[in-house]
Amino acid sequence: MPQPQTTPDPVDKIHSESFLRELMNRQLALSTGCALAFLVALLGLPLLNYFAPAIMAKRVGGFTLAWLILGVLFFPYVWAISFHFIRRSLALEVSEVEEARR
Repeated sequence: MPQPQTTPDPVDKIHSESFLRELMNRQLALSTGCALAFLVALLGLPLLNYFAPAIMAKRVGGFTLAWLILGVLFFPYVWAISFHFIRRSLALEVSEVEEARR
């Protein structure tokens, strides 16, 4: 006797291996991009100090440019990267769930 065909349950699709693999790949790409943005700042400042000391010694707002970047601008930059990561990560999860419900 033939089995009746049923539509796949969205919950089963969400927990499927292909669904999780796709989500993890997208989050890996997002994490890699955010890590690269962080490394640009982390490695860029010492490289700028080494290769362009005259520019980094310029005074801006009472600070040298090097200290302005390190002491004032670095933390908002890291916060912006974190904010972008969290917002995009949640959006990826929501889009994957919406895709699975179709």
